[in-house]
Amino acid sequence: MLTIDFLDETNGVKEADIELVEKLLQHAAKIEGIEEGSEVSVTFVTNEAIHEINREYRDKDQPTDVISFAMEELGEDEVQIIGEGMPRVLGDIIISTDRTREQAEEYGHSFERELGFLAVHGFLHLLGYDHMTPEDEKIMFGKQDEVLETYGLGRDTNERP
Repeated sequence: MLTIDFLDETNGVKEADIELVEKLLQHAAKIEGIEEGSEVSVTFVTNEAIHEINREYRDKDQPTDVISFAMEELGEDEVQIIGEGMPRVLGDIIISTDRTREQAEEYGHSFERELGFLAVHGFLHLLGYDHMTPEDEKIMFGKQDEVLETYGLGRDTNERP
């Protein structure tokens, strides 16, 4: 089971939505074979806050829906610390609830479906999945679909791919 630390900087996320993300990420971790006790943090923010993060860390001057910071990606001159009994720290997922709401409306599905999609998308990034090439995108989006479908949050035919 994952250890998930939630932070709601918007003070507006419903308990049921946090519970949904918790269960969905536990489900994704099980499918991906993530070891017990691995840690991840999920922070819910506004469009303004994610805009600032996106500008500062990704040089993109606009709000986005989800940003992941993988702790297992080593930067230049960084050394991996491995200790007996230390939990695996996967990283941070930051989700804009404003953007989640906007995109749910745009794509014609529920807030919960969009929130679940973004949480799984961010989680897969923490695990090293990416969508920079068509091949990688096919793999990552296939994983996303598998997690969401088997959890019961699959998409309708008229929704986004």
